[in-house]
Amino acid sequence: MGHANKKLGREKEKREALLSSLTESLVENGQIRTTEAKAKTLQPHVEKLITKAKEGGQQARRLIESRLGGRRDVADTLVDDIAPRFEDRPGGYTRIVKLPPRKSDAGFEAIIQFVDQVVES
Repeated sequence: MGHANKKLGREKEKREALLSSLTESLVENGQIRTTEAKAKTLQPHVEKLITKAKEGGQQARRLIESRLGGRRDVADTLVDDIAPRFEDRPGGYTRIVKLPPRKSDAGFEAIIQFVDQVVES
C-alpha cells in the first residue's frame, strides 16, 4: 500500500501549515506558481474544501476555517465567491499546468489554478 499524501520533506505540522498557506494563496489569487510536487499534493486538498464549501452552511464554514488555520476571511471567500462558480460542476475544480524546469536548479514547476481561469504561464 502506498501513502495517501506526499511528505514534501517536512514533518506533519509543517506540511499542514504549508498546505494551508498554499490554499490561502490559491483562493486569494486564483492561481499560484509552485513546484510540481506541491501542486499535485495541494490539488486534492483544495478540491475537498471546495466540495465542502458547496454544501454551504455554518458547519461547512467552520470546518473549512479549521482546515485553513483559522483564516475566516479565506473560508468566507471560498464559500461565498468560489463555491458558487462551481455549483453545477461535479468535481475537477483545479488544473495543473506544467512549466519548463527552473534554470537555477532544474526543479520542475507548475501553475495550479481554478478551471474557470484563463491559462497564463
